[in-house]
Amino acid sequence: MKRPDFPDDLAPQPLDHARALAARYYVDPAMVALDRRAIFDRAWQLVAHVCQLQQPGDHVVADLAGLSVIAVRGADGEIRVMHNVCRHRAGPIATCDGLAAKSLRCRYHGWTYTLEGVLRSAPEMGGAPGFDPSQIRLPQLAVRVWQGLVFAAVDAAAAPDFDAFVAGMDARLGTQRGLERFGHHHRVGYDVACNWKVYVDNYLEGYHVPHIHPGLNRLLDYRSYVTETAQWYSYQWSPLVNADKSGGEGLYGDGDALYYWLWPNTMLNILPGRLQTNRVIPRGVDRCRVEFDFYYAPDDSDAGRARREADLAFSDEVQLEDLTICEDVQRGLASGSYEPGRLNPLRENAVHHFHELLRRVYREA
Repeated sequence: MKRPDFPDDLAPQPLDHARALAARYYVDPAMVALDRRAIFDRAWQLVAHVCQLQQPGDHVVADLAGLSVIAVRGADGEIRVMHNVCRHRAGPIATCDGLAAKSLRCRYHGWTYTLEGVLRSAPEMGGAPGFDPSQIRLPQLAVRVWQGLVFAAVDAAAAPDFDAFVAGMDARLGTQRGLERFGHHHRVGYDVACNWKVYVDNYLEGYHVPHIHPGLNRLLDYRSYVTETAQWYSYQWSPLVNADKSGGEGLYGDGDALYYWLWPNTMLNILPGRLQTNRVIPRGVDRCRVEFDFYYAPDDSDAGRARREADLAFSDEVQLEDLTICEDVQRGLASGSYEPGRLNPLRENAVHHFHELLRRVYREA
C-alpha cells in the first residue's frame, strides 16, 4: 500500500485513542510562516466590538498574525477593515485605537487617506509625473458583523463560509445573552513565552482547572462541566457556584459560565453581565500575545463599577495562573523529552477537535 505523503502523526485520530499533537508543531521555527499562510490568512479573525466603532472615524488597530489592520467606521456608516500599512513606504496608518478621526494619516511621511481608505493627499508629490492619489487605496478585508463582533478575513475565498462558522451559536446564546448589548470596553494584554497553540490547547479543557485555578474551581461546578464541539468551534459550559463563603451572592450571581473557542484563535467568555473576548496573536514560534477585551452590560452605578473592578482582578489572577503553566509546557515541548501523550476522551475532546483541524490543515499544506 502506498504511504500517504504526510507524516504519520498527521493522520486522523479517533478521540478514544487520540494522542496530542507532536512537539515539532510547537517548536519548529518554520511553523510561524506556515501557520500564517495556511491558517490565519484563511480564517475569520476577531477585530473589534461595535461599541468601539460607534461614530464615523472611530477606529481600532489589530494584529492578524503579523498583518496590522485598522477597523474604521466610515462617513457612510459602514465598518471597513483595511491594511494598516501605508502604500508609500509601509509606515503605520494608525498606532493605536481612536475616536472620531476625520481622516487617516500615516505618521511617517504624512500621506493621508479618507475613512474609506482612498489616498487624499501626499505632501510634495504634486510634481511626480502620473501620480494620482485617487488611484491609491488601502487593501480591504472581507468583514462580517455578528452579535456585535467584527470579524475579518484576509482571504475570504479560502475562509469558511461565515454562516457555517457560527452555525448554532445564536440559538445557544439566545436573546438574553445577545453580545451586541455590551459596552464599557476595557483591554488587558499579556505577552506569553509559548507558541500560540499551547495557549489554545490550555483554553480548550477544564481538566486542569482543579489543579491550576483554585479560585476558578470554587466558582465552577466541575462535576457538571460539559465540553461540546461543532465544525468550527467548541464550547465549555458550567453552572456557577454563586454563593460566597459568607453565604452571600458571589461575583457573578445566578447563571452559568459559557466559554466559546472559534477557529483558530478567538475566545468568547460569557458570564452574567459580562463578555470577555480573547485573541491569541502569534509573535514567534515560542511567543504570543493574548489580548483580553472586557465588555459589560450598561451599569454606571457604584455597585456596577465595583463589580467590574472585581471581575478584572479575578480575571488577572486566572490569567497569570494560565500563562505560567503555558510557559512551563512550552519549555517541556522544546526539551526533547516529550512524546505525545494520550488525550482524556472525557475532558479533552475539544483539544482533540482543535488538533484534528490542525492536522487537516497541515496535511493539505
